[in-house]
Amino acid sequence: MISLFGGKKPDHPMAGMKEARGLLEELPGNDAFKCVDELAHWLQSVVAEQDFKPEYRAQLIQLLDETAQPHVRKLARDYMAASPRLAKSQENRLWSAIYAYWRQAALAYVSCVDSKGVEALKGSMPLVLVRALRALAAQLKWTYVRYGPIDPSVWGIIAKIYALAETRKLAQSAVAVYPGIPGESTAEQEFLKAVMLAASSPDSLLPVEIELCERLVAHFSAAFALRLEPQSDVAYWIDLGASQAPQRLARPPQRAPTLRFFAAGNARANLESLIKTVKITGVPAEVNLGGTYPAETVLDVLNHLALYWSPKAPERKHQRHQVKSRLNVTHGFDGVVAALGASPRQETSATETWIVENVSAGGFGASIPEVKGDWVKIGCLLGLQPEGGDNWVLGVIRRLQREIPLKGAVGIQTLSKSARLIRLSVDGGASTETAILVGNGGTKTGEAQVLLRAGVFVPGQNAEYRNGELACLLLPQGVVEQGEEFEVVKYREMIRETGE
Repeated sequence: MISLFGGKKPDHPMAGMKEARGLLEELPGNDAFKCVDELAHWLQSVVAEQDFKPEYRAQLIQLLDETAQPHVRKLARDYMAASPRLAKSQENRLWSAIYAYWRQAALAYVSCVDSKGVEALKGSMPLVLVRALRALAAQLKWTYVRYGPIDPSVWGIIAKIYALAETRKLAQSAVAVYPGIPGESTAEQEFLKAVMLAASSPDSLLPVEIELCERLVAHFSAAFALRLEPQSDVAYWIDLGASQAPQRLARPPQRAPTLRFFAAGNARANLESLIKTVKITGVPAEVNLGGTYPAETVLDVLNHLALYWSPKAPERKHQRHQVKSRLNVTHGFDGVVAALGASPRQETSATETWIVENVSAGGFGASIPEVKGDWVKIGCLLGLQPEGGDNWVLGVIRRLQREIPLKGAVGIQTLSKSARLIRLSVDGGASTETAILVGNGGTKTGEAQVLLRAGVFVPGQNAEYRNGELACLLLPQGVVEQGEEFEVVKYREMIRETGE
């Protein structure tokens, strides 16, 4: 140890590898929360110790990180398995522990390559670069799970680390990332995973879909393409000299030697092949998704990736127009029912005021001056009333971004501009349910869409409601839209006069 520290042993509990391993053996292996928290603090203290030599610091950081991995993975599995049923306090505890660990791990690895003693790392440099990029990407991933805000400096660090890998000709040096986990990776592959996940529009996915998206990005990562010049199949670019997230080529950059262009490459064909396979036989065993998921959920994410990995940017169905107006907002099935049942001049409770920024025939974008509560999430049902108007529009949040923790922006898809409450008779009239008729019913088209509280709809079960003197029989055709609290069911409608 004297030769390692130049005659002076640092005053740190982990000044020797034997001492470090002894302390790690004392961790409570059956308490993932405590292990992850303690290991994050050990990483912080190791980075802060100025008397460690660079090569020993790097060895110690790697050991701490390897020890943490099974515990971090357990917390991540618990988060995804229980979401969205977790109580807010438990969800916040899990998320905070995971995010804090990856942030500290990223800082630790970056400190190894950002120090004057980087030359001393020698053979361990490829592994340090790969783990640094993976930790930074994980930090971004768990920020996506909370829909931001994204710190631009994280992208600046990712760019700096990858640029260093290129400069030292280590970008394609393959290493086994963690003991006991099969497969190898390179700095280039980790960089591509980070930028391709960012390019896959995670702000329009649910947390579990973000998890699947990350897993699928990793599955296809060896086939992604990174180039120095834009080509016909390239969709995105990033500047290694800037602290900026990846951008689509729809916003072309000014020429610079630090530009890198990237695309799905051969992964697009592999993705289409997997979509066909999942439709026919389900998810193949060789696709590691970290758990078992319904084929429909996996297909939704695969189709989402196919849209955003295309060289051609997704086209909007409707032209947007910039506006500025206020909007009263209520949420959830009960909130929407209460709003629709109120008289035009009656103020409804539990409403907020948002600012509409743009509108189109299919929906609109709005800013949230202050996020109140934790209900704002992808798939949330909204009741929306333009300022000065009497009618309520139904919508669903499709995109969410937080500029700061208590301020955000949402993209909303319109479900109906003329919704009304009905009493729906189900189970042969044995019970009735409050429901929302989306549109005017099927008096002309022979079809109707009805929004129901989640769990009410039973496949194959007919329903009935009254429209004045008309009795309207509804024959179910299937669910066309669903969220955590609601389902929109398409019915074939048959109408008969009652003679009353």
